[in-house]
Amino acid sequence: MPISSEKENAMTARMQELYVSENDFEESFIRSSGPGGQKVNKTSSCVYLVHIPTGLSCKCQRERFQSLNRYLARKLLLDKIERLQKGFISKEKETLEKIRRQKRKRSKRAKEKILTDKHQHTEKKVLRGKVIAEEE
Repeated sequence: MPISSEKENAMTARMQELYVSENDFEESFIRSSGPGGQKVNKTSSCVYLVHIPTGLSCKCQRERFQSLNRYLARKLLLDKIERLQKGFISKEKETLEKIRRQKRKRSKRAKEKILTDKHQHTEKKVLRGKVIAEEE
């Protein structure tokens, strides 16, 4: 399944934009695994692509066709290179770290602090209750 010339031209333009050449890639083909039946088991349609200067790698076995997987692997690898060059990786790490902090267990001290705050809050609410006038 060939890739259209428009998509190839867009890919080469993006590679020039990121200062990446075709010689920077080391490409190897592997037999795919998973669904696909006899076709996948007999042909090496999985593409493993390495960008030598940065050491980033990508493996693509999304489609049954090697040519389509080659295109998709280049696209994925260029996305990784762009994130690395533009500094998006540090933002992604920050968000992952934030999620990790939110999910971790609270310390004993933090739990105690939360409980004392809750008790103080309930005491405030009790003071807001109806005032009962005492008759003498």
